[in-house]
Amino acid sequence: MRLPARYLVWVLPLLLTGCFHKNQQAKAPAQAPTISDADAVAVTPVNPPPAETSIAPIPPATEKLQPVPAPKPPPKPPKPAPAPTQQASNPNPGVSAIGELSSGGPYDVRRQAEDSIVSTERSLNGINRTLSDPEQKTAQHIREFLKEARTALASGDVDGAKTLAAKAKVLLSELTR
Repeated sequence: MRLPARYLVWVLPLLLTGCFHKNQQAKAPAQAPTISDADAVAVTPVNPPPAETSIAPIPPATEKLQPVPAPKPPPKPPKPAPAPTQQASNPNPGVSAIGELSSGGPYDVRRQAEDSIVSTERSLNGINRTLSDPEQKTAQHIREFLKEARTALASGDVDGAKTLAAKAKVLLSELTR
């Protein structure tokens, strides 16, 4: 008796779900409601179209149309002549050793350069330990870079001042390791 009950437990779910979908009736597609004459509203156009419209006649196919010529491209500007090369043995005395001078730049760039110089100098002065001879030489180089950066900033060379301040900051990071 136990064996048929087990089979029934296993087969019963299959029998209940086997062909269930075929017994369902297909639902009719939904249709839009019909409008009765009582529900209809009379709509009259505000600006009725003209009674007669005219259309331009199409030219006969026997006429040949002439193609429109393509526009000509604008003339190319002449190529500049190659610049004469400078000799390395005769450097230009007007260019400073730190690079070309900029026009001063915006206020915030100038302020960043000043802040970088001041923070590097504070960090250098904040070192409390005694420095060895190579470290003292490095500290002297840092001070020279900061002095040159201030001079460059005073002369209006903001980019040169930022570069010199960055060099001083790199040397300071090596010194504080």
